[in-house]
Amino acid sequence: MRYRRAFVDGGSFFFTLVTEKRRPIFASTEAVDVLRSAFRSVRASHPFALDAMVVLPDHLHCIWTLPPDDADFATRWRLVKTWFTKHCDPALRVVPNASQARRREQTLWQHRYWEHMLRDEQDFEKHVEYVHYNPVKHGYATSPMAWPHSSFRRYVEAGIYEADWGQWQMDFEDVGCE
Repeated sequence: MRYRRAFVDGGSFFFTLVTEKRRPIFASTEAVDVLRSAFRSVRASHPFALDAMVVLPDHLHCIWTLPPDDADFATRWRLVKTWFTKHCDPALRVVPNASQARRREQTLWQHRYWEHMLRDEQDFEKHVEYVHYNPVKHGYATSPMAWPHSSFRRYVEAGIYEADWGQWQMDFEDVGCE
């Protein structure tokens, strides 16, 4: 199968990354903190705007905007995943099977990730809402404000959302993700 990725300088992208076999490696605050450190480390050497993000036990969603002269989100993801893998609790790492060991693969992340280039402001806003409502959708929280591993609070502090936003049923069928 041939995957086609949209590489657009300065583009905004929605991503979904899933853990290997949907293992809940982000179930602890400590693991989420290591992931935050991975993002900080990579952003220091390969800048990008982290516009929205949510981390759930077995997957994460985020929106990035790349610098105007840069379209290389693939390297950034490789670096984030590698940094996290090297610095996380060793107990999270499962011993690779023979095939994985031959290819020097780790067992924390699914190989691929889902990416969508955001087309316009409306597409951007719809995906930000999807990111922030995701913990409610999966039954982890009763409202976006109740989930600690999300950029939602930053949006509330900036006056973009009210703290009670998303306490109603939302329909994200047309977002086309997950």
